[in-house]
Parts: sequence; structure tokens; C-alpha cells
Amino acid sequence: MWRGVRVSPIINSVSFASVAQHPSLRSLNHRPWPLPTGPWTWRQTWHDLLFLHWPIAAGDLRPLIPDCLEIDEHSGSAWVGVIPFWMSGVAPRSLPALPIASSFPELNVRTYVRLGERRGVWFLSLDAGSRLAVWAARWSYHLPYVYASMDVRHGDQGIGYRSVRADGVGFVADYAPGGPPVLAPPGALEHWFVERYCLYTRARSGRIYRADIHHEPWPLQPARAHVTRNDMLRVHGIAIEGPAAHQHFARRLDVVVWPLEPV
Repeated sequence: MWRGVRVSPIINSVSFASVAQHPSLRSLNHRPWPLPTGPWTWRQTWHDLLFLHWPIAAGDLRPLIPDCLEIDEHSGSAWVGVIPFWMSGVAPRSLPALPIASSFPELNVRTYVRLGERRGVWFLSLDAGSRLAVWAARWSYHLPYVYASMDVRHGDQGIGYRSVRADGVGFVADYAPGGPPVLAPPGALEHWFVERYCLYTRARSGRIYRADIHHEPWPLQPARAHVTRNDMLRVHGIAIEGPAAHQHFARRLDVVVWPLEPV
């Protein structure tokens, strides 16, 4: 039986009194550019992430990406990812994390772009199991969040994940790590997928913004995944069928986010 993920008892991985010394800032040398000069404004922790990636022709993505952003490619291809996970400790820097609002599942559909030398992430959609999070992210970061009914279960065999929007668009999978964590070397495709330190977004006005993020290097693991439903690509007009070409898992990562800035 599916049940909602119950994470509130452990959500606040960073206490309100210690937010200035966020654990993600223990390591900085791996960043491709310096930290922003201003203060970060949001903190969060990501848990039990499954990275599913498929190659795709850059031309198939071009209608979905603003013209000013270059579609980033690796191994002769653009890539699109579907990433289910759950979040905890989501809160502004100046406030404590509230149990009723700071922990919820999320499901991202994303691809990879660059502007100059700054490689980042472009989100095609972000489903979340919190109406408040959907509203806040749409308002403050212009991100294409959608509310969905989402459940996560943890068992001996791994993680069960279910997400269904009101219009029926859904994703269902069971997954688990399949090996020990490894830090991918620079240049490797796995490194290229995840070691990105900004996101790009577009306001209703059409203006493009960038937000810096920071975290320690990703401790990726091989993943075992059984996906029984995946509507998340076709809803964007992406005609990809079959299992992902690459599957990875990450248990946990602490993250801080800076405000948007126009580019």
C-alpha cells in the first residue's frame, strides 16, 4: 500500500541557530566559479534521489529552451532527466524550518544549458507534493512548479515513488542504490549531469534569470530502478520511450540557494 512519506521528525538538518555555517559550505574548491558575494537566502536537503537520463537531439529540445541559452551537450548529445526525490528542511535563511511546510516529495524534469561559461539546469517542470511550495517557488523563482498527489514509501527493497497530477499525468517507480557512492571525475558524463551550480528560469515578462546554488560534490551510486509509469517526458512533447540510458542514486545532499539575478 502506498503511504505518504513521513519525514517531518528529521527535517531540520540545519538548526536555525547555525544556518550561517551551513554544511554545504564545508567544501568550495570544486565549484567552477566563485560563490556569489551576497548571502544565500534558502536552504534545503535533498534525499533519496533517482537520476534517470536519456539522450535527445538538441533540435528536439530547442523549442522548449529560450533562444539566449545554449543547449549543453555531452558525448554528442543533449540530455533530458527525470529525477524523483524528497526534500526536507526547506526554509529561508532567516527562519526556522517548519514541519508542516518544509518537507515534501518533488519530481523534476530537466535538461542542461549554458550561458557563456556557466553551465546550469533548465527545468521543464517540477512537481511537488506541497501547495505552499508550488506557490512560493512560482512566485519567488518563476519556476514551472505543478502540484501533484505524491507518495513515497521506504522498505527493505528500496524506495517506492508515486506522483499523479490532477490531470492524470503521473510517474511510478521502485528504486534502490546498486553499489557504493563514488565521486565522478571531471569530464565524466555522470559529473556533467550533476555538478551544476546554477539554474536558469524565465519570468512571465520573458526575462531570463539565473540563481546560484551550492552543495558538496555529489556522492553518486549506481541505481536499480523499475519504472512502471512515466508520463513526464511526453507531457512536454518529448517522444522518448523505454528505460533510461543512465540511472544513478544519491542518498542525501545539503543545498543553499541564492536569489535570482537577471542575465
